[in-house]
Amino acid sequence: QVQLVESGGTLVQAGGSLRLSCKASGRTLSRNVMGWFRQAPGKERESVASIGWAGGITDYLTSVKGRFTISRDNAKSTVYLQMNSVKPEDTAVYYCAAESTDWGMVPMTLDRVDYWGKGTLVTVSS
Repeated sequence: QVQLVESGGTLVQAGGSLRLSCKASGRTLSRNVMGWFRQAPGKERESVASIGWAGGITDYLTSVKGRFTISRDNAKSTVYLQMNSVKPEDTAVYYCAAESTDWGMVPMTLDRVDYWGKGTLVTVSS
C-alpha cells in the first residue's frame, strides 16, 4: 500500500517562503510522475506542479511559474515544493500525488492520479 505523507504547511505572510515535502512509502516511485495539487475553499482541485521520474522535466500552473519550484530526491523517496513570493490566493490545502504507471509523461492530470496524500494546509496572510 502506497502512502504519501505531506509536511511543511503553515501560516505565512504574503511575500514569504516555505517548502512542502512529500515522503513516499510502500513501493518505490522513482519511475513515476509525481506532483502537487491544491484545493482552496469552494474551488476545484487543481494541478500546481508535476515532475518526471528523472526530475528533469517539470510543469507548472501558470499562476505559480517563476515562484514555485518542484524537485525530487528519489534516494529519499521525497518530492518537494519550494514556494517563494507567496500570495493570499495561494491559500489552499496542498496534496501530494503520484501515478502508478511507470515512465509516465509530464504534466500529470487529475484523472491520472492513483495515489494521494492527506494534504497539508498553507495559509497566506495579507
